[in-house]
Amino acid sequence: MHHIVFFGLLAAVSVAFALLEIQIEGGHGWASGLPTWRIRNRWTERFLGARAITGYHLYAHVFVLLLVHLPYAVVPDAWDWRVELRILAFLILFWILEDFLWFVLNPRYRLRRFRPQYVWWHAASWWGPMPRDYWLFIPVGIVLYLVAW
Repeated sequence: MHHIVFFGLLAAVSVAFALLEIQIEGGHGWASGLPTWRIRNRWTERFLGARAITGYHLYAHVFVLLLVHLPYAVVPDAWDWRVELRILAFLILFWILEDFLWFVLNPRYRLRRFRPQYVWWHAASWWGPMPRDYWLFIPVGIVLYLVAW
């Protein structure tokens, strides 16, 4: 039952955030149409490829990171390394699934345009049918989840 709740909530939160992000960004991925600050240098290019760090993405990631740790504020004695691993697994899998759903649910993209020629912010690091980040972080999220049990 725990697995169903975990993955059901993961899917629901990912859909909700993807829909929110579609409303904010529209068809302009990686906040390219938003009035936000951007940092791009050799370090960001090494880790993010063609993407700059944007204020929008930094604050969205910090917000979600803090939010997934809310159980510790509600139940202070709840900290446990297995719980933390589940939270980190949730966080990693959430960002991958949310990113993918941004394309699938976005009327400007849909699945047919989930390809490097349409997605400049992932284009430099596309491996086969998916961006490199998906290939790297899906296994990390799954391993964290499995180790936590």
